[in-house]
Amino acid sequence: MYGDQATVRRILTELGDTWAVVGLSANRSRAAFGVAQVLQRFGKRIVPVHPKAETVHGERGYACLADIPFEVDVVDVFVNSDLAGAVADEAVAKGARAVWFQLGVVDEAAYERTRAAGLAMVMDRCPAIEIPRLR
Repeated sequence: MYGDQATVRRILTELGDTWAVVGLSANRSRAAFGVAQVLQRFGKRIVPVHPKAETVHGERGYACLADIPFEVDVVDVFVNSDLAGAVADEAVAKGARAVWFQLGVVDEAAYERTRAAGLAMVMDRCPAIEIPRLR
């Protein structure tokens, strides 16, 4: 398990409410679409990050993290594991406070790099599953 329950709770309750959701598009059949809705219901501002830069759930999209013109607290990653490490590195460069790799997204080297850079991180978990458990 990458990220203990205390880290999960800290990311969801203390590290900020602006979540860049990498891989979020207007495709309703993708997991990112539903997870972003849950995050919004729990008071998070979602920022879609996808090459198409689509507006999703009323929020303007951006092609990459570097294009977002404001601070991002958490980067939620919905890309394949082989691409996730680069996104984690971009999150560090962006100044995010935490990185969250979704269910099935695992990159141990990226986890170590991201933690070494001082960011909180969980991997292979879903915030839409975890956030309701906090109540």
